[in-house]
Amino acid sequence: MLFELTNPEIAIMMMGLFLFAVLLGFPIAFTLMAMGIGFGYYAYYDPALMENIFDNRIFRLFINNTYSVMDNTVLTAVPLFLFMGYLVERAGIVARLFFAIRLASHGLPASMAVAALVTCALFSTATGIIGAVVTLMGLLAWPAMIKAGYDKKFASGIICSGGCLGILIPPSIMLIVYAVIAQLSPLRLFAAAIFPGLMLAGLYIGYAIFRGWLNPSIAPKPPKEEIPPRAVILKEVLVSFLPLFSLIILVLGTILAGIATPAEAAAVGAFGALVLSYFYKTLKWKNFKESVFLTAKTTAMIMWLFIGSWTFAAVFSYLGGHEVFEHFFKSMNLQPWQFLVITQIIIFLLGWPLEWTEILIIFVPIFLPLVEFFGVNPYFFAMLIALNLQTSFLTPPMAMSAYYLKGVQSRNVELLDIFRGIMPFLAIVILAMFLMYMFPGIALWLPETLFAD
Repeated sequence: MLFELTNPEIAIMMMGLFLFAVLLGFPIAFTLMAMGIGFGYYAYYDPALMENIFDNRIFRLFINNTYSVMDNTVLTAVPLFLFMGYLVERAGIVARLFFAIRLASHGLPASMAVAALVTCALFSTATGIIGAVVTLMGLLAWPAMIKAGYDKKFASGIICSGGCLGILIPPSIMLIVYAVIAQLSPLRLFAAAIFPGLMLAGLYIGYAIFRGWLNPSIAPKPPKEEIPPRAVILKEVLVSFLPLFSLIILVLGTILAGIATPAEAAAVGAFGALVLSYFYKTLKWKNFKESVFLTAKTTAMIMWLFIGSWTFAAVFSYLGGHEVFEHFFKSMNLQPWQFLVITQIIIFLLGWPLEWTEILIIFVPIFLPLVEFFGVNPYFFAMLIALNLQTSFLTPPMAMSAYYLKGVQSRNVELLDIFRGIMPFLAIVILAMFLMYMFPGIALWLPETLFAD
């Protein structure tokens, strides 16, 4: 019976019911709120202090959490970065970017795959929304690769893996969310993520080039007659690549230099996207309205996720749920490296059924108190998590990036072929995690250099 259970056991039941509800397909944000309020009503129930059935501390907690999310200055950057990304997408700038990089890289093996990965990396920095990147590149680059004779599995792996770079390469929505959850500096997180992000993108590109060189049949070179003169290529690169790249450098540079906060830099980025759209004369009023609507929709989803997760986490902790996990890990007498391996395996396995939002908002806070206990640098731990979360989009059976691609190319590729194409890139993510563990300076050198005390 419920009244015979201890509070920690009720907390574990709360977590189990949440996972069960999510796997059934219930909306995550509202499931978190329902679980938080429902179990919170039990946790805070005290007849002696309640004048009526609605006089329960859980309702005041929920209201305070809502206000805290609305008043959080770090989260102000979220809608501005989203607006910047959606403008770049709707104005057709990404299509021009892909075409320019495709021309510039024509001499490389698997040149179109390289162009797709570079475009994904740049577009990811502008939006940070995986679904938007994979969907757009699935409509833009995937058909172009297939038309050029590329293997469907190889092309699918390129699009799905490249589209996931947005949760790692700053300015990333995921890093902003992590900064709020872990109470870390978003500036240091951005600095810590630059080299790991470039390393992972570089490993993807290196693999694509190697596969194209080893087996040209899966990624044929473009015919010579399709390659324009060098002057035309240079002009296209300067007109299409340089402006967006300069805008991204401006946004990141002002953040890392301490000239602007993430929210201020995001505002500059959004304004810059408007200027680029005007310069290219590609943004129509309909597309502008769609950008505003999508920004509001995605922002609302993220904010409700925060409200629900903070309420859920507060009740879960009050019932003693966090203490169960802390006692479990501390009782094992682990070395720091063993703690890191176990936590990363857990997060990797959670990536099979769950998306990064559930993992980050629900499970990462469980590990955060243990990071200090085991003497692990919190920014290094954050970068391991950021790399590992790539797998939540690449690991079947969920592998949401595969479903995004399947959604826009449903008649042209089988889901199993997409999964097969993803597997090598999943191995590359694990390799990147190993390299960063062996050489922590990949993540820590830049923030320690820029923000040395």
